[in-house]
Amino acid sequence: MFGSIRKKSISCFHHSIRSITLSGINFSVAATTKKKMAAKLTAEQRKDKLDPLLGKGWTMVDNRDAIYKEFLFKNFNEAFGFMTRTALLAEKMDHHPEWFNVYNKVQITLSSHDVSGLSERDIKLATFIEKAAKSVVE
Repeated sequence: MFGSIRKKSISCFHHSIRSITLSGINFSVAATTKKKMAAKLTAEQRKDKLDPLLGKGWTMVDNRDAIYKEFLFKNFNEAFGFMTRTALLAEKMDHHPEWFNVYNKVQITLSSHDVSGLSERDIKLATFIEKAAKSVVE
C-alpha cells in the first residue's frame, strides 16, 4: 500500500536527525541533540571566573541568574560587525545571547536556559565578547 520504506539517520554538527521515507515522501521522526549538558556555575567558579567579568562592567540581572552588559560603538557598522563576530562563536557553541541593538548600542544578556542560570558557556562567551568589543574600539 505504501510502496518502499527506507529509514535513515543523518548527523549534522551536533544534531542527529532520523527520518522515514515512504514512497518518496520524507517524514522526519525525531531530532536528538548530541551536545554535552552544561552545569550551573559553582560558588568557586563564580568567584574565580565570574568576578573578573563583573569587574569589567558586566552586572547581575535582578531576579534571574544571568549577566548583562551594554556596549557602545562609534556607529552602526562597528556595532553590527561586533555582533557578527559574536554570532559566529555563539553558533559554534550552540549558545546564543539575548541581545538588543539600536544604532551603535548593543545590550547583551547571557544565561544558560538548560540549567536555568549561569554556566561555563556564559563565561566563555562573555570573555570572547569582551575581547571582540575591545578589538572593534581599538
